[in-house]
Amino acid sequence: MAFTLLTFSHALGKATNYGKKHLLLGNGFSIACKPDIFTYGSLFEEAKKTMSTELAAIFAAIGTQDFEEVIRALQHAAAIVSVYKPKYTATRRLLLADADKLKKDLIQAVAGRHPARPNDISDDRYSACRTFLSNFVGPNAGGKIYTMNYDLLLYWALMHEEKEPGELIALGHDDGFRKDQDDYEAPYVEWQGEGAAHGQNIHYLHGALHLFDAGYHLQKYTWVNTGKALVDQANEALNKNLFPVFVAEGDSKSKLTKIQHSAYLHHNFKSFAGVCQTASRTGTALFVYGHSFAKNDAHVLNLIGQGKISHLFVSLFGDPSNGPNQAIRAGVERIIALRPKTLPALKVDFFDAASAKVWG
Repeated sequence: MAFTLLTFSHALGKATNYGKKHLLLGNGFSIACKPDIFTYGSLFEEAKKTMSTELAAIFAAIGTQDFEEVIRALQHAAAIVSVYKPKYTATRRLLLADADKLKKDLIQAVAGRHPARPNDISDDRYSACRTFLSNFVGPNAGGKIYTMNYDLLLYWALMHEEKEPGELIALGHDDGFRKDQDDYEAPYVEWQGEGAAHGQNIHYLHGALHLFDAGYHLQKYTWVNTGKALVDQANEALNKNLFPVFVAEGDSKSKLTKIQHSAYLHHNFKSFAGVCQTASRTGTALFVYGHSFAKNDAHVLNLIGQGKISHLFVSLFGDPSNGPNQAIRAGVERIIALRPKTLPALKVDFFDAASAKVWG
């Protein structure tokens, strides 16, 4: 059978057959806006500036610039050392310490290479992005947006209406954060917890650069409350050794463990699981934009195959037969095979990422 690549508009037309449509964003969403910043390669060059000689050599030895792959290798090496050389406790501690350091290097690199201010992105690009997002959380959409990205681009696009009220398409978005009722003038807003998050339709599955764990609650620092750009706030926190809620583990199992130890992340994960598991008479469509379908995100992706999503729409960038797209298609086939025989088969279509014009 000949492979058919839909336009985004055609995919949306097909999705009208279903009662709900949701969106899952991968790193391609950010790369489409700033390809020189958000690829793994450029983050690696930034992190390399402060990276130890040993860590840089490990990247070279493995032949990758993927932080998660090296973190996973260090964690596995520590486990192997404890089996072959139980007395080499110092080596094991060093490997695990380097894995933790690499997570911090990644956060530092993201903050260092991130656009400094929201206005580094033009209004026209925000308008295009909000038009894309409105298909899922617009006034008549009623869907949810889930993202695996930790940068600020989605947040900036959602909040851009505050800069030019009334001039951009309206979005009915809610990330679950509210003013601190005990300190209304605080420079942050706080997540209200599961009990107060019923209207939440924006979910950061792996955390984000602007979300900080304050111990007893999760805080989101905002430009509106402080007058400081979010990246400046994040960098100030990093300099104080305060780190964002951020999942940088190297494999799917470790990511899920981190998620389960955070009330906020676990709530978002359960929300996505609920979307995947809920069967409705009219069915549910899920759009995935900019994700590679790599196995290190299996904790999220497997929910799609194991659940009751009716129709999956997956973006491909460029020639559908190129290497990265072949890997995506193989990953999607793996997801399809997870669908229980007792449930209707998962329908899948691929659409051209460029046709979505996410950033114009």
